[in-house]
Amino acid sequence: MAVALRMSRGGSKKRPYYKIVVADVRAPRDGKFIERIGSYNPLLAKDDEKRVVLDAERAKHWLDMGAKPSDRVARFLDVAGLLKREARNNPNKGKPGEKATERVEEKAEKAAAAEEAAKEAAAAPAPVEEAPAEEAAAPEAATEAAAAEETPAAEAAPAEEAKAEEAPAADKAEG
Repeated sequence: MAVALRMSRGGSKKRPYYKIVVADVRAPRDGKFIERIGSYNPLLAKDDEKRVVLDAERAKHWLDMGAKPSDRVARFLDVAGLLKREARNNPNKGKPGEKATERVEEKAEKAAAAEEAAKEAAAAPAPVEEAPAEEAAAPEAATEAAAAEETPAAEAAPAEEAKAEEAPAADKAEG
């Protein structure tokens, strides 16, 4: 029979509490177990002595019998000095995903394009180009001002005609 040292979850929703148990590998996680050898409360502070309670003597007995610890229980046993656990290294864990790298590349391209545009604007003789643009804008502004002056005069003429038509009608009503 294959035996494992693992955790069995207890507690309520969002308030986990684990028992460290010796169980048959085919048994369900929270199901039947052979022996309880400790407990783990992740809600306590990391430096709290009651966070991990482990019966080291029984754990050593089951390790000698061939029980395989889960990753988390192996960490607890390593801290207790019962088992030497190799530190794992996953170099890909810290790398960003494909979408994140694409976004970084796009941002770098936009920044490079903005820098080039700024260099070109700084390298071009700016004052020489701006003076003709201002002179060309002045005649256009004068033309627009003249058109604006003509428009009210044209609108005023029909209004005067309407007043002239009303005046004779008012004279007829009086007489």
